[in-house]
Amino acid sequence: MIALLLVVGWSSTGSPAGLGWGLLAAVFCGFVPLGIIHAGVRRGTLTDKHVRVRHQRVMPLSAGLVSVLAGLTLLAVLGAPADVSAVVIAMLAGLISVLAVTFWWQVSVHSAVAAGTVTVLLLRHGWPVLPLAALVVVVGWSRLVLKAHTTVQLVCGAALGGVTSLLFQIAR
Repeated sequence: MIALLLVVGWSSTGSPAGLGWGLLAAVFCGFVPLGIIHAGVRRGTLTDKHVRVRHQRVMPLSAGLVSVLAGLTLLAVLGAPADVSAVVIAMLAGLISVLAVTFWWQVSVHSAVAAGTVTVLLLRHGWPVLPLAALVVVVGWSRLVLKAHTTVQLVCGAALGGVTSLLFQIAR
């Protein structure tokens, strides 16, 4: 997510200012949520940084949702480029969807993020980035090897990420 925001930020203006917008969004959409997870692991309220226990996901996902909303508000107030705000809107939709599903089932957030990232990059930069779709497969394979998810959870996560990232195109 962090790299995606930096890439979209840079490409939205073609200047260091765009990179700054991407970095600002990355603080609220990436760094703060990661900090929340790492703090939970240190406090012992989360078993690991991947938050494999489903019922433990609600707190960091909810806190991440607040952070993303705060970031989106700040981007709007400061007049961020439309593409940066659109990525954050798509991320917000993905986060809300993952949180909603988490109450009764567990999808792969890693697969959702990978598929969402590739979809946004395809929408922003076109077919030349299609080979990056292999990243979705690699991420899914790694989660299977680690026995973190079932194939169905991976496919559903990827579908959720891909579909919610379509909001990028609508919001730009």
